[in-house]
Amino acid sequence: MAEYMLRTALRDAGISDVMVSSSGTSNGEVDKPIDPRAAAILQSHGINAEEHVAQLLTPEELTGMNLVLAMDEDHHHALEKMLQSIAPEQRPELRMMRSFDASLAKSTHEEQGIYDPWFGDSADFRLCWQMISSAIPGVLDYVRAHTMPSRGN
Repeated sequence: MAEYMLRTALRDAGISDVMVSSSGTSNGEVDKPIDPRAAAILQSHGINAEEHVAQLLTPEELTGMNLVLAMDEDHHHALEKMLQSIAPEQRPELRMMRSFDASLAKSTHEEQGIYDPWFGDSADFRLCWQMISSAIPGVLDYVRAHTMPSRGN
């Protein structure tokens, strides 16, 4: 969900020079389509994610990234381990998605985690939407500050 929500928010903000992708840290869902409940939530907001197919993140992919967003503490730990295999100057910044939510910025990774709604019902997917939505303005601010040229005086 976060990939498509962030792509949409970037497009709506007029930011076009940023690549957004989503990959898993374990291979349990590789090659599977988006969960129908996630697709339904996205579609209810006018976002089509029908073409999404789950993929596994590799350390090689990380070297070309500037920012990696972890959804939960388990993802964060797995990503930290992957990043150790990359030279420090090639490592992207690793952040929790909800660290960009101003109300949670100073919270622990555990408190910032977005639990996997897969085990729940449609209400859990709506809650996931809300958690991601609350972080997106902060992500957009970060992207603007780190990728957009300064405008001068």
